[in-house]
Amino acid sequence: MHGESGNVLSKQAIAPAETILQVSDVHRRFGGVAAVAGADFAVRRGSITGLLGPNGAGKTTLFNIVAGSIPPSSGSILLEGRDVTGRRPDELAHLGLTRTFQLARGLSDLTVLENFALYAKAHPGETLWRVFLDAGSVKQREEAVLEGAWELVRQLNLAHVANNRTTDLSGGQKKLVELGRALLGHPKLLLLDEPMAGVNPALAVEIGNYLLSIRDRGVTILVIEHNMSFIRQICDHVIVLAAGKVIAEGSFEEVRANETVQAAYFGSSL
Repeated sequence: MHGESGNVLSKQAIAPAETILQVSDVHRRFGGVAAVAGADFAVRRGSITGLLGPNGAGKTTLFNIVAGSIPPSSGSILLEGRDVTGRRPDELAHLGLTRTFQLARGLSDLTVLENFALYAKAHPGETLWRVFLDAGSVKQREEAVLEGAWELVRQLNLAHVANNRTTDLSGGQKKLVELGRALLGHPKLLLLDEPMAGVNPALAVEIGNYLLSIRDRGVTILVIEHNMSFIRQICDHVIVLAAGKVIAEGSFEEVRANETVQAAYFGSSL
């Protein structure tokens, strides 16, 4: 890899068995505008990978393509070797890919605990016949869902606001609820879209440490973020996008020293 030169850093070499996500020559046009223009990269299983780039680089569009919100104009996306190009978000969730959003979602009239219980996987209320014909197992499952919700509340340090409506939370607390909502799907690959937006620095460090613990438990993370201190704290690998294509890959320090990356950011320091 070339750190100080203007050359693009070489692509990360990952063995197929170690690759959880492969994005190959993905394009997306909106009319005459190429938002993504041949993006090509791989994400290593069990890593935290940062997707960086200046405003307008195509990061969010690429995220939406990977997450199934919009289809690519061309190219392919493989998840654990399976072609998932153009799959719907719910289909991807069943395959182990979930995402968060820049603006925290969830049901605002429900409490934190209620939101977590509602988003639990395989909720007993989803199968109406069980309520009448298998009430005992439904009750056991509901108790397990509630206990799982409490466990996540405690892990995210939200116990003191567990019974507060999400509309009454701070920006940082809403981001934690958004993260918890995504984790309830038990993802293999978690896409985080600017998780630190509106989060104070102390909480950002705390969230970063929690994401490292999630990675250590086997969840792979791909994150878009403008907070470079956060990226330096958590990312094993960094991919830089500009004009809809990858211009550099490597460690945070390697891409920060790269002249092509510096030029893409118009001389601003990373």
